[in-house]
Amino acid sequence: MRVLGIDPGLTRCGVGVVEGVAGRPLTMLGVGVVRTPADAELGDRLVAVEQGIEAWLDEYAPGYVAVERVFAQHNVRTVMGTAQASAVAMLCAARRGIPVALHTPSEVKAAVTGSGRAEKAQVGAMVTRLLRLDAPPRPADAADALALAICHIWRAPAQNRLQQAVAAHRTQGTARVPGTSRNPTTSRTAGTPAPSSTSATPRTSGAADTPRISRTLKGPAA
Repeated sequence: MRVLGIDPGLTRCGVGVVEGVAGRPLTMLGVGVVRTPADAELGDRLVAVEQGIEAWLDEYAPGYVAVERVFAQHNVRTVMGTAQASAVAMLCAARRGIPVALHTPSEVKAAVTGSGRAEKAQVGAMVTRLLRLDAPPRPADAADALALAICHIWRAPAQNRLQQAVAAHRTQGTARVPGTSRNPTTSRTAGTPAPSSTSATPRTSGAADTPRISRTLKGPAA
């Protein structure tokens, strides 16, 4: 599995490609950032982000793209720029038919470090250890992008099993014919009377259940 992790941002958009499967050592194929000048027009900056991500998609041809899910922050301007860069990343992937997964920062931290409240330095240190790097990637946005890719590789098998189970449940539900009984042994043809609780053997009217013993009455002895 080859995953392109994207830590969205307008000034620095972190990107990192990781290859491998869950339970085995992972390999980093590339890491870096897509930069845009802060004094440029918003539209031009978004175009620059798009061109940078397209270049990474062309070079590494990932099978999946993992993007950090954007959450509201106190700085509205910052979160707006992050959301716009995130939308560009998802657009680039969707245009090529590449599946996109969104992971929250706490999910990524928990997957990589074991704690959803880990600091950026801890995330960088664990990424360095897991990918067997000589030093933590710089800047931190690049390390976060690798952490996103690692998180998706480790979480994808469980997510796929869950999606398959949900799909199978829906398929079974639609396969039933409306109006039919779930228990075939209790179904009856419409209009057929229900069986009586009495015995099915006909009984002759007036016949006694126990045969009578006939006796001849004799008069008194002479």
